[in-house]
Amino acid sequence: MSVVNAIVATSPTAPLERGTVTRRDPGPRDVAIEIAWAGVCHSDIHTARDEWGQMEYPLAVGHEITGVVTAVGSEVTRHSVGDRVGVGCMVGSCRECANCKAGHEQYCEKGFVATYGAVDEDGTITQGGYATDVVVAEDFVLAIPDALPLDKAAPLLCAGITTYSPLSHWKVGPGVRVAVVGMGGLGHLAVKLAHAMGAEVTVLSQSLRKKDDGLAFGADHFYATSDPETFTTLARSFDVILNTVSAPLAIDDYLGLLDLNGTFVSVGAPPEPAQVTLFTLFTNRRRFAGSSIGGIAETAEMLEFCAENDVVPEIEVISADQINEAWERVVRGDVRYRYVIDIDSLRD
Repeated sequence: MSVVNAIVATSPTAPLERGTVTRRDPGPRDVAIEIAWAGVCHSDIHTARDEWGQMEYPLAVGHEITGVVTAVGSEVTRHSVGDRVGVGCMVGSCRECANCKAGHEQYCEKGFVATYGAVDEDGTITQGGYATDVVVAEDFVLAIPDALPLDKAAPLLCAGITTYSPLSHWKVGPGVRVAVVGMGGLGHLAVKLAHAMGAEVTVLSQSLRKKDDGLAFGADHFYATSDPETFTTLARSFDVILNTVSAPLAIDDYLGLLDLNGTFVSVGAPPEPAQVTLFTLFTNRRRFAGSSIGGIAETAEMLEFCAENDVVPEIEVISADQINEAWERVVRGDVRYRYVIDIDSLRD
């Protein structure tokens, strides 16, 4: 076992602080990673503030991790010391159920092991990427293509795959009309990905404040949802609507924007139950769907796609000592578009 520097939550209400977490020694199938960068996801905040279930403290969060391999177990075959690698939202699964065997570990029938705040195979609580080092089973470590800078690759391990997976599953490409609801950390990557896939992309945002950014990222159109005329103008205009916001929405209004056989898929998860009128679905045989992250193979596919198409997030690099301010800005929606922690600042 080793003790490493980390940024930890000590309670649901206390500010984050510098501390330490314990890492296991690498086993035969494990990879030890010196973390270079850790993206900041709103899920980190929900978890650390105990908004999604009872947590044990101290807790280090962070599931957008990139770094360099420092050691490998004797049975590791996919990674070597010095490799550029990443770790996303999960560090384990049963590997035996039908979903795992099909490469959909994110839908493991026994539940995947989350990168932080979950019970690991050895009975310990997983600790995330707001730390200097981590040890992860080889099966859940991803190679980072050389074309992707490690700092900008970090948010792809959550925000990137969370938006890529539904776009890929619903076969977004040339001739497909896509609307992205919200243009924050997830939404701005969804715009870039859908554009790179060849779709006609529309952003649906509360206001026109980010219109110039949206068009620069590849959107063809940009509308404000605060304007009631938007829902009249865009009726039956889309094949796929990807909702990236976690605020409550008038779902029926958005369903009315779908054409025949259109799909509204949400990756944003407001705490309140969604209200859907079934007759709105019956009209034009619409679908209301959800999507989680991607499996390991799909995440690797996403990284290669981003490398080949120069799709990277817009990031703002912060030091470890800026994390509490950064979290408050994330809660306010005051970030363009993803914070990434320089983990070297934890080694001081």
